[in-house]
Formats: sequence, structure tokens, C-alpha cells
Amino acid sequence: MSDATFEDGAEKPLRLKALDTDDLGVLSGLVQDAVFPASEIKWDRKARRFALLLNRFRWEDAPKAERRNREYERVQSVLVIEDALKVQSQGVDPSDSDMVLSLLSLAFTATEDGAGHLELTLAGDGAIRVEVEALEVVLKDVTRPYVAPSKSKPNHPA
Repeated sequence: MSDATFEDGAEKPLRLKALDTDDLGVLSGLVQDAVFPASEIKWDRKARRFALLLNRFRWEDAPKAERRNREYERVQSVLVIEDALKVQSQGVDPSDSDMVLSLLSLAFTATEDGAGHLELTLAGDGAIRVEVEALEVVLKDVTRPYVAPSKSKPNHPA
């Protein structure tokens, strides 16, 4: 019997929850370079839930794709922020169904008693700020992986 490895889970859909900033750092890395149309931003004020339907690059599978010389993949995922009290955005027009956004990172700034705000940084100076009662973010893959349309890994020049 051997220990499990990170790659053992690479073929299964992700279902992860962040309840602290360390967990959020993991989710941030997994959603980096996810793209989504502005029309897939949903805020249910009554349920206090903010959600995005993302086309997420499968960073967890990229090393395996490179080793096996196969194409990179994306997967549709839902990113849900629970206990959302207020949502503000810059550079985002949810009514513009043609606007495609690219998510760069997630960061949490605590205020008092576990509350704070979650900042979703977007490419092109866009941002979404979600004020929350407590940090609780869920990432869940909802489709099977598919070949990345660009057929390449996102690149961030230094």
C-alpha cells in the first residue's frame, strides 16, 4: 500500500471549500485564468449567495498533459461565495452578454468577527468585491473536462 498522490485525484471533478485564507489560496490558484461571460454572474440577495459559472483551466491536470504530450483541458465549474451581503464591481457590465471576463485571483480581507470582503481580480482592471459575513467559498466542477479551445496553457510573462 502506498500514500495517495496529488495526481490520484486529477481525473475526478473538484469539490473544494475554502473557510480560511490558506484554503482560499488553493482555490485562487485553481481558478486563475478561468473565463466566463458577464451573463454568468449571479447574486441571490435573499439567499445571500454570489456565484459564477466559470470555464476553468485545469491547472491540476497540466503537468500530466505535458508529460503525456496531450492537449490541455478546461472544465465548467461553479464558484459560490456564501453569506454574501453586498456586491460591487468595476469594469463589469452583467447586462452585456458578449463581455467575457478572465479571473486572475481571489483574495480575502478580514474586518471584524470573521467578516470581510472577497476581492475577485479580473484581467483588464476589472474587479468584483463581495462583502461577506464569513469566509466560505465553494468550487465545484459541473461538467466533464474538454480540450481547451486555445490548445495552450495560459501564459503570464514576467
